[in-house]
Amino acid sequence: MPKVLIADDEDSMRQLVARAIAMDGHETVTAQDGAEALEILTSADGAFDLLLTDIQMPVMDGIALALSAARDFPDLTILLMTGFADQRERASNLNALVHDVVTKPFSVADIRTAVADALAAKKA
Repeated sequence: MPKVLIADDEDSMRQLVARAIAMDGHETVTAQDGAEALEILTSADGAFDLLLTDIQMPVMDGIALALSAARDFPDLTILLMTGFADQRERASNLNALVHDVVTKPFSVADIRTAVADALAAKKA
């Protein structure tokens, strides 16, 4: 069962994404910002199949989280989410580190497909 770490500062979005991903049998762990997500990743020694993080968050944003996670856990697949076009442009510089950027708002089917694609690419 793939293990997915979800970081988003919006509680309703974290819950929606966690429920959507759990529908496909994935184990989910949630964090309310990048700093908490990095603590969880570090304490688990990177034992996740996927990091799914919002870009714009307080304390530590998703870009900083992605950079730290990719440095410390190079085998971790990273998927970003954003509702802001300028944030998506910032993420384009991370193409080598990030599997994809999912644009908000998205449907449950969209996020499930994005996660399935990211996990499939990891196995390939």
